[in-house]
Amino acid sequence: MARIGEAQRYTSETSIEVQINLDGSGITQIETGIGFFDHMLDGFARHGLFDLTVRADGDLQVDDHHTIEDTGIVLGQAIADAAGDKRGIARYGSRIIPMDESLVLCAVDLCGRPYLGWDAQFGAEKMGEMSTQMVREFFYAVSYSAMMNLHMKVLTPGNDHHMCEAMFKAFGKALDMAVTKDPRITDVLSTKGSI
Repeated sequence: MARIGEAQRYTSETSIEVQINLDGSGITQIETGIGFFDHMLDGFARHGLFDLTVRADGDLQVDDHHTIEDTGIVLGQAIADAAGDKRGIARYGSRIIPMDESLVLCAVDLCGRPYLGWDAQFGAEKMGEMSTQMVREFFYAVSYSAMMNLHMKVLTPGNDHHMCEAMFKAFGKALDMAVTKDPRITDVLSTKGSI
């Protein structure tokens, strides 16, 4: 059975709906109103081999903050929903991804404890219509709503677009590794007996 998670968030600032299939093939339908953000989410899903649907209607007349942050919250909730009780999964995942001159490390632990480790700096204020400040805010929102440890580190900086794209692709690959079923794991992978 495919592991499919769904979540929604409706506020006076945004209306967000997300569905993710952890056992998909990288099919996406993404509409956030922020072209560069759509491109990043598409890269995350395609390289993680997740089927991902995102529909976001936010107050973009203000700026991109609420739309991107709330999409991170809802995506994290959908990931947690799809992962379920986490029995039989690898739990940990990591990947180093190059994008031309840039090199990015992402590591994930689906441990039930939220934490974002971040080591990255951007040079410009925006990439397309997406604020570079919102890259960290997005990953922070995902890590806390999915209750995961998420570490993102730029090993070799370069072009902002390249660094950001490598981050989203590395996150997709690391998460795919973490949610992979291993027949040797019959319960949850923890000495505590629960995660």
